Amino acid sequence: MQAITPCLSLDEVRQQIDRLDRQLLALVGERSAYVAQAAAFKKDRAEVAAPQRVEQVISRLCAMAKDYGAPPEVVEATWRAMIAAFIRFEQQTHSSLPAPSP
Repeated sequence: MQAITPCLSLDEVRQQIDRLDRQLLALVGERSAYVAQAAAFKKDRAEVAAPQRVEQVISRLCAMAKDYGAPPEVVEATWRAMIAAFIRFEQQTHSSLPAPSP
């Protein structure tokens, strides 16, 4: 776990949270690009959901959560919401791909 900067006011806490939010946004953008690439490797929209993969990711991250100082229940809820949104994004991306050549 990374050392946390001690804050002397609520404003400082909010500044640190805003800094982290910018970093998270950059990572969400990067993840989006990989999710868009994944759509091209899948045969159909049904394959996009990959429920077994979702559970594998959630289990792995919840197991790692404490190593990062993150509450597992927050990690699970966050990733479930994020993955659900990315599945919708990937399905839209998949739908916009050209049909495979026969």
